[in-house]
Amino acid sequence: MEQTDLQDTILIIDDSPSTLAVLDDILNPYYRIKAAKEGYRGIQIAESDDPPDLILLDILMPEMDGYEVCKSLKKNPRTRDIPVIFVTAKDETEDEAQGLELGAVDYLVKPVAPLIVLARVRNHLELRAARNHLTLQNRELERRVRERTKELTITQDVTIASLAGLAETRDKETGSHIWRTQNYVRTLAISLPDLPGYAQQINDEDIYRMYKSAPLHDIGKVGIPDAILQKPGPLTKEEFEIMKSHTTLGYQALLQAEQSIGTTSFLRYAREIVYTHHEKWDGTGYPQGLSGEDIPLAGRIMAIADVYDALISKRVYKQPFPHSLAVQTILDGSGTHFDPTLVQVFQGLTETFRNIARSGVELSEEREALER
Repeated sequence: MEQTDLQDTILIIDDSPSTLAVLDDILNPYYRIKAAKEGYRGIQIAESDDPPDLILLDILMPEMDGYEVCKSLKKNPRTRDIPVIFVTAKDETEDEAQGLELGAVDYLVKPVAPLIVLARVRNHLELRAARNHLTLQNRELERRVRERTKELTITQDVTIASLAGLAETRDKETGSHIWRTQNYVRTLAISLPDLPGYAQQINDEDIYRMYKSAPLHDIGKVGIPDAILQKPGPLTKEEFEIMKSHTTLGYQALLQAEQSIGTTSFLRYAREIVYTHHEKWDGTGYPQGLSGEDIPLAGRIMAIADVYDALISKRVYKQPFPHSLAVQTILDGSGTHFDPTLVQVFQGLTETFRNIARSGVELSEEREALER
């Protein structure tokens, strides 16, 4: 065996001076050696700021035998990963089995053969080094994954903000609306997993994706002419048909994005919300005329959030509705416009909706309406 650089440290715990001397003679040319004649002292050395890389441990010792020492070492997070090799005169199979069950990596019977001791020590030190290297690699991989995930999340958030901001440049009233509706969506969604039948439909990840995607629900309005989008009076039938196309325009834009970069849960929810938030429970909505649970859950949630906020907001064609009237409008639409179950959930969250609206409005008319 070649001389090493003495980086590895071996701790020998044995109450026999002759055994300590024999093992020291075998190992000293290749490793740093520490020794302890009592189990308690050996544990202290193992727990020190300069712990050993491997421990050779006798079983038959007074006060605290080797089994107890091994148990203590394996219970302590600071020492449980240090390999322990029992070196003992106990040569029964049951003794060896007990030692291995306690967490020892090997079992040598006295009197020991020098070449066997050196080979076993070397092998277990190499195994420990390999495990440590793998642990470091895994930690580095986890760190990189966390960093990459953080980068992707930031990129996604910036993309949403940019696209939502694009819609805002076309319709100044859309700006605060899209951020308020985002919080309405989350408020409704987080109340659903506890309801019968909904636990399998929505989880924390779904809620997060809906919340992140909600600001894009009106992205298609960038394709609507200003004369229609900002018209102060009622739309004609023809103009309303053009206005309704914002759902398909937004859907097609997001579908093209998916085809370019691949399907993601973020884009899937955004596409569902954009395309279906104007569908109605009774099938009279647009653009597809879907009804009931054929309307994706994200679209049904967004429908309530969108209509409530549109009602309590000032528009070029109307004054803000009082909060109480907006709530009643949602309740009256249960089973026709809106999912009845979601309306029941909304009914218990009306004050939360009002508080979200209060924190996101600036116009005095809207603030006054929210108090009514």
